[in-house]
Amino acid sequence: MVCTFIRLTGCNLRCSYCDTTYAYYQGEEMTPEEVLRRVEDFAASLVMITGGEPLLSPELNQLVNSLTRHNYQIMVETNGSLDIGKIEGEVVRIVDIKCPGSGMSEHIYWDNLNQLTPNDQVKFVIGDREDYQWAKGVMARHKLAEKLPVLFSPVFGKMAPRLLAGWIVEDNLKVRFQLQLHKYIWGPDRRGV
Repeated sequence: MVCTFIRLTGCNLRCSYCDTTYAYYQGEEMTPEEVLRRVEDFAASLVMITGGEPLLSPELNQLVNSLTRHNYQIMVETNGSLDIGKIEGEVVRIVDIKCPGSGMSEHIYWDNLNQLTPNDQVKFVIGDREDYQWAKGVMARHKLAEKLPVLFSPVFGKMAPRLLAGWIVEDNLKVRFQLQLHKYIWGPDRRGV
């Protein structure tokens, strides 16, 4: 499904594998109405708001409400360090649970797991076998696969997708395998795709 990405500037974490360090500070300042007009230039009815960290934006809910009024299906992807209860409206919340390899796992706001619904998603970015085992443990302790979709994504350029897929199949793990397809199609450094 074609999806329009809105990448908000600013992030409170510094993950070891971050592929969008430009989102820490770079960007074009726009009002929610200007963002809506830009989104309308695309034919996609699905919109992903990501970052950086979207929950740092004081206008996040204004943007969500504006997109909702125009009948967009909205997903908000967060780094999992801030309270997702602040997100208003009918959105799919995708919470990234930071594995130890990210260097940021101590910043997880664990109460987010109690706020998730079956329409939301949890994502683990896996860099090595230790991350994989850790993520499996979190899934089991919180019974995540019984509650909502769980995504496992390999760190691009570090974790071989085939290796991670093999572990998932071997363990019959109830997760979705997710690749950053744009990196394979257009290359890892291309923006705006």
